[in-house]
Amino acid sequence: MRRIVLDTNVIISALLFGGNPRKMFLKAITGEIRVGISPDLLGELQGVLARKKFNLTEEFIEAVMDEINSLFDVVFPREKIVLIEKDPDDNRVLECALEYKADAIISGDEHILGLAVFQDIPILTPAQYLDNN
Repeated sequence: MRRIVLDTNVIISALLFGGNPRKMFLKAITGEIRVGISPDLLGELQGVLARKKFNLTEEFIEAVMDEINSLFDVVFPREKIVLIEKDPDDNRVLECALEYKADAIISGDEHILGLAVFQDIPILTPAQYLDNN
């Protein structure tokens, strides 16, 4: 089974907007892929969901976080990566993928996508992944 790390922007898009990110999320729900996430990424996800612009209730956010915690594999990266300088928080995705021994990183972030590959882990958009899997 493929081991994937979904960037938080893909998870947010899956939950709120649909499209290819939602298809990726559904692959995790149905067990077609396994998804790794770290405490740092969980914190970022919760923070983004709590932004006023999304107008989400605390109950909804809590339910989403509970679902993600039960559905995804939580990993604790041991290695700090300092590769992406323009947005250092993006390095947390790389750390998670490295610790999880991911087969791919799925992102919509230009800083991460610009790498194309990180330590032999391909970095793809949701559409690119879905086209090939």
